[in-house]
Amino acid sequence: MGKTIAVANQKGGVGKTTTAINLAACLAEKGMKVLTIDIDPQGNTTSGLGINKASLENTVYELMIGESNVEKCIHDSIVPNLVVIPSDVNLAGAEIELIGIEDKEYILKKHINPIKDFFDYIIIDCPPSLNTLTINAMTTADSVLVPIQCEYYALEGLTQLIHTINLVKKRLNASLEIEGVVFTMYDARTNLSLQVVENVRSNLEQNIYNSIIPRNVRLAEAPSHGLPISIYDPKSAGADAYRDLADEVIKQDMGNVEEEVSVQTNKETQKKKGKNLFGRRKGE
Repeated sequence: MGKTIAVANQKGGVGKTTTAINLAACLAEKGMKVLTIDIDPQGNTTSGLGINKASLENTVYELMIGESNVEKCIHDSIVPNLVVIPSDVNLAGAEIELIGIEDKEYILKKHINPIKDFFDYIIIDCPPSLNTLTINAMTTADSVLVPIQCEYYALEGLTQLIHTINLVKKRLNASLEIEGVVFTMYDARTNLSLQVVENVRSNLEQNIYNSIIPRNVRLAEAPSHGLPISIYDPKSAGADAYRDLADEVIKQDMGNVEEEVSVQTNKETQKKKGKNLFGRRKGE
């Protein structure tokens, strides 16, 4: 079954959408089958993957309000192995339209769970706020990946987000975990970026990726061309950084699978031992 990762931060301008686009594209580049869900009404992930929002009929909005099904809402992107459930400005009205709907926090999960087996990864780009859409993303997700900008208030905003994730885990999605934290817009020319990285690493217990996304002109230009950085400028520092991040995500998941297999093997071994000790018939 594919892994669903919500890319989230309650603060805007931290590289959230850039990370959703380019992590998904780099995972696809490595041969993974990837679905990206744009659940931000701004629709920047949609346009950043080469999809014209003006021509769309079936988006995540129609999916959320029950006017379409998930198969109709999946669109091809410019990237091989990567498909998209797109968004447009209509999604901004979903918050009001879903008022009074029973179990509205689980609408997206209801549609996505049946198709998880078709993908290796499902990447959800969340809005920069805690609302019904973000909560739907977190109830659907297995984990949350948190991009944080290398700036003075980074740790404060991160602490608030972790609190939110823990609330969702406690009340709505008991299996939700923090996938990891990735630093974005790192400027090696400034002491501030270095200080932020050191401060967060010293004070945070969660997984922090070694990959650091630099402040990069080509990375900033790519969305205006409707391309991920791996296609727009595959040799840029930004492309290298997101490929490294994709490698870390895959490696981390492989380690988790190996750990689960090891635990299951140990359980089966203990079960067999127990049968040998206690399951004998008389005369054996």
